[in-house]
Amino acid sequence: MNDTVKRILVEKKPGFDVEAQLLHHDLNENLGISHLERVRIINRYDISGISDDAYQRAKTTIFSEPNVDFVYDETFEIESGVKYFTIESLPGQYDQRADSAAQCIQILTQGEPPIILSAKLILLYGNISEDDLQAIKDYCINSVDSREASLQKPSSLEMETITPEDVAILDGFIQMDESELSSYKEKIGLVMSLEDFKFCQAYFRDNEKRNPTLTEIKVIDTYWSDHCRHTTFSTSIDKVSIDAEGLGLPIKKAYETYLKDRSFVYGSQDRDVCLMDIAVLGMKKLKKEGKLQDLDLSDEINACSIVVEADINGNREDWLVMFKNETHNHPTEIEPFGGAATCLGGAIRDPLSGRVYVYQAMRVTGSGDPRVSISETLPGKLPQRKITTSAAAGYSSYGNQIGLATGQVAEVYDDGFIAKRMEVGAVIGAAPKRNVVRETPAAGDIVILLGGRTGRDGLGGATGSSVEHTEESILTCGAEVQKGNPPTERKIQRLFRKPQASRLIKRCNDFGAGGVSVAIGELTDGLVIQLDAVPKKYEGLDGTELAISESQERMAVVVAKENADHFKTLAESENLEAVQVAEVTSDRRLKMIWRGTTIVDIAREFLDTNGVKQHTEVSVQEPSAEDNYFTKKTAHISSDIKKAWLDNLQDLNVCSQRGLVECFDSSIGAGTVLMPFGGKYQATPAIGMAAKLPVESGDTTTGTLMAYGYNAQMAKWSPFHGAMYAVIEAVSKIVAMGGNYLTIRLSLQEYFEKLGTDSCRWGKPFAALLGAYYAQMKLGIPAIGGKDSMSGTFMDLNVPPTLVAFAVDTADVRKLISPEFKGTDSQVVYI
Repeated sequence: MNDTVKRILVEKKPGFDVEAQLLHHDLNENLGISHLERVRIINRYDISGISDDAYQRAKTTIFSEPNVDFVYDETFEIESGVKYFTIESLPGQYDQRADSAAQCIQILTQGEPPIILSAKLILLYGNISEDDLQAIKDYCINSVDSREASLQKPSSLEMETITPEDVAILDGFIQMDESELSSYKEKIGLVMSLEDFKFCQAYFRDNEKRNPTLTEIKVIDTYWSDHCRHTTFSTSIDKVSIDAEGLGLPIKKAYETYLKDRSFVYGSQDRDVCLMDIAVLGMKKLKKEGKLQDLDLSDEINACSIVVEADINGNREDWLVMFKNETHNHPTEIEPFGGAATCLGGAIRDPLSGRVYVYQAMRVTGSGDPRVSISETLPGKLPQRKITTSAAAGYSSYGNQIGLATGQVAEVYDDGFIAKRMEVGAVIGAAPKRNVVRETPAAGDIVILLGGRTGRDGLGGATGSSVEHTEESILTCGAEVQKGNPPTERKIQRLFRKPQASRLIKRCNDFGAGGVSVAIGELTDGLVIQLDAVPKKYEGLDGTELAISESQERMAVVVAKENADHFKTLAESENLEAVQVAEVTSDRRLKMIWRGTTIVDIAREFLDTNGVKQHTEVSVQEPSAEDNYFTKKTAHISSDIKKAWLDNLQDLNVCSQRGLVECFDSSIGAGTVLMPFGGKYQATPAIGMAAKLPVESGDTTTGTLMAYGYNAQMAKWSPFHGAMYAVIEAVSKIVAMGGNYLTIRLSLQEYFEKLGTDSCRWGKPFAALLGAYYAQMKLGIPAIGGKDSMSGTFMDLNVPPTLVAFAVDTADVRKLISPEFKGTDSQVVYI
């Protein structure tokens, strides 16, 4: 083995250099650099830990294809006058190109993988000024995940490691006064409120009688973040004021109905009125009335889950169907490719942790106008076009690599989404019910960490997604955005699909927000976690980083001690790393040990308080009669219907989005029933998505349907009406596709501005949830899950009040209806 660094440069031959041609067109059109004559892109690989023989074999089999690539060894001569720069990933960011090459060489040599770093050398031909060059660099290099690289070949590829400090104990913490606490909270970058920080101080002073470690405070901050514990949605609403002179009357009546239904559901129990209660009361009421027989109840609540009687090879079998919606708004805003990719990865991991096979996805996004000139981009923001196109590439890349069909793609355009992009992924998965075992972990059980390794590229994601976006976010939030590793998550999909593996799992949790602290910490009440056992991408991570770094491609599973070795063997058969990292105890405490020292030791009762109970007041403003959405939408039609028709077709929210949709593969897995576009010319967009259940052998006639509803313009006029019609729209689409409205189940996605202490701001999600509740009660269809994101504010800009309704149903796939006309005598049915 040779530790000398070798360098190879690979360039596509003319005609195959599609990436370079696209970048040339992009820079011409969007930066207005018309004098740019040509662009060349050369992929650079620096390699160490590889023999000369293996290098020669890999050169034309792994790094290049002789028929389409030019290959240059070590050096590349750049002609005089040509402007150039090189881009590489930031240290610690996952580099899929380099990782894939290393894995391929490992297969080739059957030895240890080499160390590989990759970069892109971009050559610019034409009369390019220094200002042009800087503009192109700023456009191509996103400082959140990448940087400009040197042309100099490094002498070593070993990552420079930081020697972790010893355990950091916050000396004097329990004696600090309020002013000192406030300053220290800012210094270490906590998201929790000052009241929560004082609550922590009291706990350690009065109960533990010691100063906490920095890791303990960071773990608590992560546990109690809005992302993990829905702090905003659980805030107690002490006073409600609703303007109800005219158009506000339905909102007041809906609130009165909600209060009446609370009495039916809770009886004499004393329960807080809060946004979360409005969101879940419909399900509780219908369940109490005996109308939710298909609901799958368990302590694992990572995804909506229903029991379905499926037709499998002519026999009736019970299957679990799980669905989940997930946002990655904050990461996609600052690093569109990685943020959108991990949005899909994050949506997959929730039902996947429920041991079902995820087989179809839907993508609903919100953007500003991507046609606006880049020169109009706000300070501290990426251009809307850059966000839109890079996010589409990231989401489709992840889905295509993991093998997940994207059944529907829709982008909603509104200037409000300039405040912060909306990136929503919704997925659906299923598995035979007999393959999913759920048991309560017992003392002595083992927790196994399965999948990818831990790095710094996942620190602060949970807390970061809960804070308001500022001009500095794009410069300071790099670690919060991971680069997804879809092949590893695909391996977990394959493993969990094996009954002999899935039936060994007592309980499972994904490594989403919070990493080890939450993924393992939530599995059961008593745990001792060995942080030194956590596999690392590189050395130098300290205990805090190991405790809170999150990722898409890891799972924590609880198995009985006697089954641990068998489970590891099954994981190894899928080329998955599986390591014992914790043990279940009878002591109701969360403990973490690093370098032989206990750096976290917190009582479960304290963690479960979720901090100080927050209180607020709500004021709901009456929808404006002057700006009435319905009147404005129809007022001009009667005067000139032709003009109104043409104007409507030019609306970005009405015109065809076929170019965007075709970035995604809807056919992976061969289970898709309705393609995104149908008809003779494949030009009629489907109104939802449908797929067969993922049967491994044989066939099924049972499939799932999913559709969404949301109208930003209506929601801005009235959050109540916007949410009500979102539910109606989603349900109507399912019915039009051939579903049965009585068996539809909903999942809601809320996305609102940062609420703070403003009662009028609080009134927007309050009214929206009442609108959704009203629709659920009228239709008898419950929302059995959802997700909230309450950070859609940038400076003085706010996202539109957003409640997206996702409707799911099962049906006989032979009876589904696609929207295109089938012939000249096709009938239209009005429902």
